[in-house]
Amino acid sequence: MALFVVHHQHSADRCPTQDPYMGAMLLNHLSRPNARQYGVEIQGEAVVQGEHTLYFIAEAGDENRLREFMQAFQEVGSLDVYPASTCARVVAGGGCATPMPMSGSAPAIDPADACQQAMEAGLVVQRAHPLNCETPIPALIGGAAVPNAHFYVRNHFQIPNLDPSVFRLEVGGLVERELSLSVDDLHNLPSQTLTVTLECAGNGRALFEPPIEGEKWNLGAVSTAEWTGVPLMEVLDRAGVRPSGREVLFRGADGGTVAGHSGPVCFERSLRLDQCRDADLLLAYAMNGEPLPLQHGYPLRLVVPDWYAVASVKWLTGIELLDRPFRGHYQHDKYWYEWERDGEPVREPATLQRVRALITEPAPEHQTPRGDVAIRGVAWSGAAAIDRVEVSVGGGGWQQARLVGERRRHSWQPWELIISVLEPGMLTVQARATDLAGRTQPERAEWNRLGYGNNAIHQVEVRIL
Repeated sequence: MALFVVHHQHSADRCPTQDPYMGAMLLNHLSRPNARQYGVEIQGEAVVQGEHTLYFIAEAGDENRLREFMQAFQEVGSLDVYPASTCARVVAGGGCATPMPMSGSAPAIDPADACQQAMEAGLVVQRAHPLNCETPIPALIGGAAVPNAHFYVRNHFQIPNLDPSVFRLEVGGLVERELSLSVDDLHNLPSQTLTVTLECAGNGRALFEPPIEGEKWNLGAVSTAEWTGVPLMEVLDRAGVRPSGREVLFRGADGGTVAGHSGPVCFERSLRLDQCRDADLLLAYAMNGEPLPLQHGYPLRLVVPDWYAVASVKWLTGIELLDRPFRGHYQHDKYWYEWERDGEPVREPATLQRVRALITEPAPEHQTPRGDVAIRGVAWSGAAAIDRVEVSVGGGGWQQARLVGERRRHSWQPWELIISVLEPGMLTVQARATDLAGRTQPERAEWNRLGYGNNAIHQVEVRIL
């Protein structure tokens, strides 16, 4: 179905609504059920008051069908039909006159539809194609799992739309037995459910100075969900890893063109075999008790607790055992901290999530009356569970907040502190976390060329009334 904008105008002396019976007939003609008989879906209409002008937006198989439907209006005035688009489609396509970009060889969902759904869910769109969206900070209040529709979205390419009836997870390389597992095969294997926080390595990139190229993430590229799936080692043990196997390569169905590469690039990441022996690595097929949403890897994704989410490959279609380090684009070229120290370049892979506390309540610029004020948030770390969260109010000393519930290893930790504020005005609130490995948030994260791992102390300004 194509989208059109229809413009009709008639002279005052030919206005059909002067005859109430003619007006009623036109209303019935424009009714949604009648329009559907012509293969037309009316999305909305408006009459310019006093101008004898009608506009409406409609979907139709082609312009001729739409004009047939509008014949009655053409008989009393002018009729213009314009091919149209949505704002989401124009932005996802890169401009009003740019064709929609395509990427990868797998079937994919329409980028404009994916973007529209994200906006309707209340996500903050950073890029329409490939779709990248933040979770609004208010959606994190409470510290529970984030609903699927509100979970942040990170993509490098178009979103694959895989048919579960023909899907296979292929396991090969340096294994004793190659496997080809269907969705049903995976569901019939032993399963495990874990609550895991996933964070984009670029979360907070927009807060670095000077500015850094890449997705301009603020602080919402992080969410927590309950994941259900097959422990990775269950599958690797069934395949039987040969003694020469050293690394495990995970291949997603998403791919496309990348600057500096002559041909298409698949999204691929690897882990050392010893890292894969962690019992909590999952081949996940469910998220918060529901099948994985398309934008989060349906029908299968890898979930690597504690690591930045780039390791948790979505739309997983292949696992390959290698005898050497993998050097693909998203392993070797991206997701590295890069600094210059003493005139020499220094590189370090972005792996474990850095310790961080996020203030979810009150929101920045929130107005609250004098008296008791609740400061709440979540904290997490890839290295260890959270040991403590401290809060500074108005530039004063650090006060220890209360951790809500038991300590959590793979997901964020809710915390709160109730303070008493007696004077009106602007109040600065800061929060910092320390994990059980002794890592504490810095006042300012070290700038790096690709803008990863910005875990600077979070600060909000609150207005006390």
